[in-house]
Amino acid sequence: MRLRLRRFRPRTGPREHRIVQPLRPLRHTSLRDPESYGLLMGDHDGLNRLAGLFSFAAYSRHTVVHVPLRDGVPPDEGVGELVDLVLVHHSYGLRPSQWPRLRRRLGPGTPLTVRTDEARTARDAATWRERRDRFGGRAADRDDLRHLTHARTHFLIGSRDVFAEAAMAFAYAAGWGPRAKHVVKGYAVYMTDVPGLRVGPGPERHRSPAILICFKPFPPYAHFRRPGR
Repeated sequence: MRLRLRRFRPRTGPREHRIVQPLRPLRHTSLRDPESYGLLMGDHDGLNRLAGLFSFAAYSRHTVVHVPLRDGVPPDEGVGELVDLVLVHHSYGLRPSQWPRLRRRLGPGTPLTVRTDEARTARDAATWRERRDRFGGRAADRDDLRHLTHARTHFLIGSRDVFAEAAMAFAYAAGWGPRAKHVVKGYAVYMTDVPGLRVGPGPERHRSPAILICFKPFPPYAHFRRPGR
């Protein structure tokens, strides 16, 4: 996939950061704050580009991927505050408390075009699933997505294989969502979850966090046609 991005290089002290955003906003894609469970709703374009952004994040351990989602068209479904999304590797060492300062220093940025390798993403996603199956659903820290919300931004902090598996989940939702039965009437359709979210420690381990990925075409719905029609 060809992704058009905007690149920023803000500094904090002696360190220069590399941050990218989509060049064009994902106008019809939104994320509700996943305090208990999250709702990520998007049209084909938004979900497809998120698949590419997760794939890019999988192989860019020295880059922070920032997806502004609060300023799009407000969804008419779901509850909870709208939040942005940040994807970053465990090894980067970004603390969410640093993010507001970094965000204020982004400036205009410069255009950047990258390509993702779907075959490589699929292979690494399969590796993640094989490890999970081998250990009965239990995984090491590297196989989890740490997740938290700070400053109206939801952070997903992981590593190559789990980001690759998430990319595959978004690709599935983008590809099959338009084929769902009731979307021609404007209904949102649940497709899958963001995989690998870390379960809370101690007494909170019984709580299974979830971010639901839903497909919904943008209005006017009379203009939407399912593939093949």
